[in-house]
Amino acid sequence: MAACAGLVQRARLWNEVPHATKTEVKLASNLRKAQRAAGICTRAIAIASIAAFGFTVVAAAQGNAGRVASLLSEAQQNLDAGNFAAAAARFEEARKLAPQNKAAWRGSLLAHLQGKQLPAAVRLGKQAVAQWPQDAEFQHLLGLAYFQSGASDSAIPHLQTAEKLAPGRYDILFDSALVYLSRNEFGSAAVQLEKALKLKGNEALPHLLLGRAYHNTNRTLQAVAEFKKALQIDPRIQLAHYHLGFAYESLGRNTDAIVEFRKELSAGRPHPQVLYRLGHALLDSGEPAEAVKHLRQSVQLAADNAEAHYDLGKALLALGKPADAIEPLKRASALKSDDSRFPYQLARAYEKLGQKDLAQEQWQRFATLKASQPATGGMAHKPNQ
Repeated sequence: MAACAGLVQRARLWNEVPHATKTEVKLASNLRKAQRAAGICTRAIAIASIAAFGFTVVAAAQGNAGRVASLLSEAQQNLDAGNFAAAAARFEEARKLAPQNKAAWRGSLLAHLQGKQLPAAVRLGKQAVAQWPQDAEFQHLLGLAYFQSGASDSAIPHLQTAEKLAPGRYDILFDSALVYLSRNEFGSAAVQLEKALKLKGNEALPHLLLGRAYHNTNRTLQAVAEFKKALQIDPRIQLAHYHLGFAYESLGRNTDAIVEFRKELSAGRPHPQVLYRLGHALLDSGEPAEAVKHLRQSVQLAADNAEAHYDLGKALLALGKPADAIEPLKRASALKSDDSRFPYQLARAYEKLGQKDLAQEQWQRFATLKASQPATGGMAHKPNQ
């Protein structure tokens, strides 16, 4: 570099001095050579300067890369520990340092989702999908963010896109099924769950959910098979015995239904819906005293279940206790004022008590409601869960 500096200086002098004398012409020739050499040296100096700057940039980039890796590691540890706010903060810092780092974007989205920071999750998801529209995971996570925000209409297109981009992804199929189930679109849910189970057939929960989808689309025998598979895989899976019992009840197999409902109750704390269905099956099987016990528990746990109050009133009437039946029947009628069954049973109870005026009032109400209801085509029953 010192030699280059000398040549550069001589070339500058040549440009500044008049070229008058012949003696200087020869010198000029030599100096032109020096100038050309100086030009080469100038370029060498420029290249060296650029290289030096490049090394600085590389060093800075390497420093950022190290910091980003450290942040991602720390963020993942927080995410695994359930510290979602701390995880989100670290992922966000990494994302700002490395805007093209997909791991930082995905981690931040997931941390916001799990931390229930749903508006932020939707915002991040939309930005990520705009930047990487062909990334199945970003489409999937944005769909989940919309779903958890209660916007299932917006969730479905993104989950459908995610499935097209990654057709063999179990988690995408399963999450799509959950969205359809939440919308009571049981046929669509069944399709997604069938595809998911082809990928992972040894998971209990999708078998249970597929059973529910089948039951609600009048494929009760297939539902029974799915509930049994779920219980074979995981005998302790919550509500599987209940759903199996409900399916048996739909088939008129009350004895089998009662067995399953009792199994469900013995597995954990009392569940109001399980207690109600057990009480209902017992009442239908001619065991009103046993039914009353479970129906009382059900209405204590879920006071807004009109059907449980109604069955309790019917069971008390069957036991010859019309005075006790009045209150649950009135409660059922208040909860569901357009149902003609409730004033019918109330009228019977008042008649048994000799309260003819109150009975007549309920008979009139029954007739009015009955006349306003469309005729049904038989006893077909679509399960309502």
